[in-house]
Amino acid sequence: MPLRPAFIIFAVRNIVNMKESKIFVAGIGPGSAEDITPAVIKAISLSDVIVGYKYYFQFISSCLKPGAQCIDTGMKREKERAQQAFEFAEKGYTVCVISSGDAGIYGMVPLIYEMKKHRKSNVEIEVLPGISAFQKAASLLGAPIGHDFCVISLSDLLTPWEVIERRIQAAAMADFVTAVYNPKSEGRYWQLYRLKEIFMQVRDANTPVGYVRQAGREEQSVHTTTLAEFNPEEIDMFTIVIIGNSQSYLHEGNMITPRGYYQEAADTDAGIGQSIMIQSFRTIEKELKNPDIPLDHKWALLHAIHTTADFDMENILYTDPEAVSQLYRKIVDGKIKTIVTDVTMAASGIRKGALERLGIEVKCYLHDDRVLAMAKEKQITRTQAGIRLAAEEHPDALYVFGNAPTALMELCELMRKKKAVPGGIIAAPVGFVHVKESKYMVKVFHDIPKIIVEGRKGGSNLAATLVNSVLCFNDAEQLRPGRDV
Repeated sequence: MPLRPAFIIFAVRNIVNMKESKIFVAGIGPGSAEDITPAVIKAISLSDVIVGYKYYFQFISSCLKPGAQCIDTGMKREKERAQQAFEFAEKGYTVCVISSGDAGIYGMVPLIYEMKKHRKSNVEIEVLPGISAFQKAASLLGAPIGHDFCVISLSDLLTPWEVIERRIQAAAMADFVTAVYNPKSEGRYWQLYRLKEIFMQVRDANTPVGYVRQAGREEQSVHTTTLAEFNPEEIDMFTIVIIGNSQSYLHEGNMITPRGYYQEAADTDAGIGQSIMIQSFRTIEKELKNPDIPLDHKWALLHAIHTTADFDMENILYTDPEAVSQLYRKIVDGKIKTIVTDVTMAASGIRKGALERLGIEVKCYLHDDRVLAMAKEKQITRTQAGIRLAAEEHPDALYVFGNAPTALMELCELMRKKKAVPGGIIAAPVGFVHVKESKYMVKVFHDIPKIIVEGRKGGSNLAATLVNSVLCFNDAEQLRPGRDV
């Protein structure tokens, strides 16, 4: 018996509906054919319908299945794009939704899954990753994302600016390498300036910044600069910006963020004590409010904070310009052969290995019988008497004060009378009586390199560590303290 037309139509519909309903969500990379993965090319070639923004179709034209239909929904119409994809897939077509870069990074993947849930659809979803714009930009810049990184979009169309700003602050504070998407547009002109302002508050001004426009496309341009010199006016919506972390650097035009392999190799010859000290210094440096300071001053500051765990040292440690390097050079050149301390505790904290290595003698006159007699006869403190005797025997020594302000004041009087011309002075007496005044007094001797802990704070341990910073200043550039530990 012949089949009736209605039955034939019903059967054909069932056959169509039995076809696998599937949506590929594919990232086609940043723009060049070489950056499209084989898996994405295969998915496109199997698809009956391609849904995407029309600008992207030019990059996949060679992969299309004969007779495939390309559906363009226009820019900023992502929901319509996803809806059309489901409508075609639910009719039995194989659909490929394309996004530039990686479809899961600011792309169509989240929307497709949300819409699947909302529609209660049985359509199968398969996500095919692509090379993201920030990955392509990073490869063109060198190796900027070699360590922990984050990606932040400055688009506030779907995310409140308050949330975006909190994320920027967190990234800056946490020392993440930071890639910036959607940095600017015609209406979004100030946000990138605000991002730079936030990063400048906590990052070194010389932090490397790279930016790539139209990565992977014919119009591609690649630039590197520093955070301080970075100009948001050079950025547009086709640009990816990558800000380095505290370890990033520029070399031969490349932006590099080290993973730490060479640093680990450099540290293998360090003992346990030195290794701990090296790690501590790196931690301190990252937590400085103002890391953009001369190495000469920073080296003494790192030692001071390491000894005291007191970041107020950033506010109260004073050094004459290049005082640390000048004192080191005087010691190496043999112009300073003796270090005189006000008390024995300060002397005991100076590293013996460094003294032996440099041929330096440390003297403290506090318990000298002549000092005891002088103090009694002149009715002065023993530390004052010790400085008077020291000035007679070693007028050009490096004088170090970690306890007694009266001793520092005595040296100032001797300098005024031309009875002492120290090679340098480290002034860190501690206490409440005459302490501030003694430091004001010594500060006026401009021709003598000085390191001063201003205010009431100080101490013998602090004075000793400042001496140690001088003795190992040649390790400062590699940030490798503790050679003589």
